[in-house]
Amino acid sequence: MFRAIGMIEVTSIARGIYAADQMLKTAYVDVASATSVCPGKYITIVHGDVAAVESSVSAGVAVAGEYLADSFILPNVHQGVFPAITATTVPEGTGALGIIESFSMATMIIAADAALKAADIQALELRLGRGLGGKAYFTFTGDVAAVEAGIEAGKAIALERGLLVDTEVIPSPSERLWSSLL
Repeated sequence: MFRAIGMIEVTSIARGIYAADQMLKTAYVDVASATSVCPGKYITIVHGDVAAVESSVSAGVAVAGEYLADSFILPNVHQGVFPAITATTVPEGTGALGIIESFSMATMIIAADAALKAADIQALELRLGRGLGGKAYFTFTGDVAAVEAGIEAGKAIALERGLLVDTEVIPSPSERLWSSLL
């Protein structure tokens, strides 16, 4: 189990790939994702021990320079974040549906972690940038009160960083909607 996750979001694909290389050469971390995303950005998400993630992300930030759009280091990441990033989650059941949307991929991961830690919810998907014009969103399920608590926790993070687009709570989603989300 990894204790920390870190990410850099770079506005140049070439510089992003170079920064990813330097991140991996600086510290022993594993890559959760290193890819181009809309609109012409490059993200690198690493995970591992806290100190290694801190060193890796610091190196990426330094190399990214003026191309850095956003970054973070999140120690003690919630275990539900990684499966949500890779969309490999299968909920035990369905309840209310929560959606948080952000202008920043890095901010969305931090907001998703806060939502998962604040309430008894199950992560569905943490979509980062692909086909979204650089935005990101997080979907999750649980009972209505838990979903509302998750929304408030995630919303607070995105608002604090000035990057919230919108949030929604759907108390009783259509079964046909679920089939398109899962």
